Amino acid sequence: MVDISTKKFGVLIGGSGLIGGALMHYFKTETKNEVEVLAPNSKRLSLREPEDIRLYFRRYKPDFIINTALASIDSDAQISYEVNYLGSINLAKAAMALKIPYIHFSSAAVLPMGDNLKEEDHVPLTADLPFYPRSKLMAEMSLRNLQETRGLDCTIIRLGVVYGKHDHKIQGFHRLLFSVATQAMPFMMTRRGVLHSYSNTRKIPPFVHYVLEHRGEFSAQTYHFVDSNPIELSQLIFTIKSYLELKSPRELYLPYRLTKFGKICLHFLLRKLVRIGVDVRMPAELMFLEYFYKTQILSIEKLQKSSYGNRYSELSVYTELPDIIDYYCKRWRHLNLISHGKSEMYDGARKGISEFIQSPQSLINDIHQGK
Repeated sequence: MVDISTKKFGVLIGGSGLIGGALMHYFKTETKNEVEVLAPNSKRLSLREPEDIRLYFRRYKPDFIINTALASIDSDAQISYEVNYLGSINLAKAAMALKIPYIHFSSAAVLPMGDNLKEEDHVPLTADLPFYPRSKLMAEMSLRNLQETRGLDCTIIRLGVVYGKHDHKIQGFHRLLFSVATQAMPFMMTRRGVLHSYSNTRKIPPFVHYVLEHRGEFSAQTYHFVDSNPIELSQLIFTIKSYLELKSPRELYLPYRLTKFGKICLHFLLRKLVRIGVDVRMPAELMFLEYFYKTQILSIEKLQKSSYGNRYSELSVYTELPDIIDYYCKRWRHLNLISHGKSEMYDGARKGISEFIQSPQSLINDIHQGK
């Protein structure tokens, strides 16, 4: 039962994801006496079902709505449109009906390549734009229209490459880490000097909380929320490689044309494998292969000039990397997805686990004998 007698009450969509999980943990541990947050799963509230949204918010009347949900980047047109676009707009309309703030998370996928990209920048909305960025861009456009024409109280937060612990999917930054950890990247699929902006999941919840508490300043605004300094992709890859004490990828940079040709060949091969019953999918991140070869740096000038400023600027990919690598390598090893790496990242030295691996019969005999 939700206690709304003295607390603010919010609804978080996408609470099981990387960003949503970080927000849930924050509100549970840092604001438990001030804010209560519900995070309905997709069975209870599906963004693809407008009636679900209408009935849910008829029953629950929150003080704010946060939307971190998104369809997978390789989703088809229908799911991308219904989840990323229609779902976002229907949530916004629910927020307008209740006269409450709506916090919407967007992506750097709506931005072009380049540096010093501002909040006003975006790629053209065309029919050849992939479904994921197309749906996210359309959502931003419609939210701004609702702000201007119907008074929607909304803040759009654009993120860069998101990194952090507790992501149960291998995607984005963690796909890069997984590719290096499994030595699936023999050569460098980028070029020297390519920089990208990154977003730390630990920094996001305090900002969202602040934005909710200062609506006068942050309403009807879009903000880039990324780390202060962009990261060179090749340097990041070599840092992960060094930490894991691996030999690959080699310092051989593959040209974009060669990598693109390899992607086409791989796609052709996977289609053939499907015909003989082998279900293999190409990593969705290869859809954005061009990003590996071009710089994209988001400007945080607007954020720095706000009353929130640039807090936790000391945190970066490199300060978080050791913990992130340890966390995911342990997880992937337990799932039998990787089998190598630094010994201290593996807790198999504990007696029970060691015997479970090497002599299970001896272990169960000891347990049954009460040892």
